[in-house]
Amino acid sequence: MRLSLDHLTVIDADPVELVEAAHDARCTGVCLFIQSMPVLPMMPRFDLCADRSGRRDFVKRMADHGVSLDLAYPFTLAGRTRVEDYVVAMECAAELGAGLVNVLCYDREVSRRAENFAGFCDLAAGFDLAVAAEFYPLSQIGSLAGALDLVRALDRPGRVGVNVDLLHLMRSGGSIAELAAAPDEFVLFAQACDGPQACPTDDLGAEASGERLLPGEGVFDVGGFLGALPEHCPVSVEIPRLSALLSGEPRGVRARRAVEAVRRAAAPVPPG
Repeated sequence: MRLSLDHLTVIDADPVELVEAAHDARCTGVCLFIQSMPVLPMMPRFDLCADRSGRRDFVKRMADHGVSLDLAYPFTLAGRTRVEDYVVAMECAAELGAGLVNVLCYDREVSRRAENFAGFCDLAAGFDLAVAAEFYPLSQIGSLAGALDLVRALDRPGRVGVNVDLLHLMRSGGSIAELAAAPDEFVLFAQACDGPQACPTDDLGAEASGERLLPGEGVFDVGGFLGALPEHCPVSVEIPRLSALLSGEPRGVRARRAVEAVRRAAAPVPPG
């Protein structure tokens, strides 16, 4: 199983520090925010779209450590989004060697959402980038079924598919069985974590960005989730734990604990 370290797991890392944390945790890939986001105040300020020197440093550090960029954020499609505004970001993701670009859909208008998603995928293809549509209960594509409908309409298996986040799968009322039944060619990426039966604060956004649990600490069937994925599917360790960060747990420790917990969840249970 190929493991990537997600930027949210070490949200206090800049791009180069993310690569170093991934290498130290024995991950072969990273999932990177190519621009920091104001809604994530614990993330250092950076912008690889504008900072070409920063891009070169990031690519060199990946090469030095044998780490690749598996997924690039942040791409969103809202009602006022103009797909052409993502040209620079796509060019940046391609230069960094991204395997996939991740997109969230917030546009309420169904026909425009489908049209812009198709245009987004066309733009990505021009940069030889594959697209992973991430479903999220707070977005307009809130379930695995909705995401599969979106990507199947384009019918570009292996190039346009779904990113399945276990937390979002559970919070949207989905199941491991539903994932196992999904066509392999449309499941391009996955994100692993654990969680309680229900969101403890009813704030799904806060839970997703800072209150996830290590595998074994919650009730999710993390092992079953990993086993239901296609063989080719990379897995991201996306376990932001704001409480651990604020308590002073070092970045490297947070990364290693998260990665090791996912590896334990993936290990087969010995007989007897």
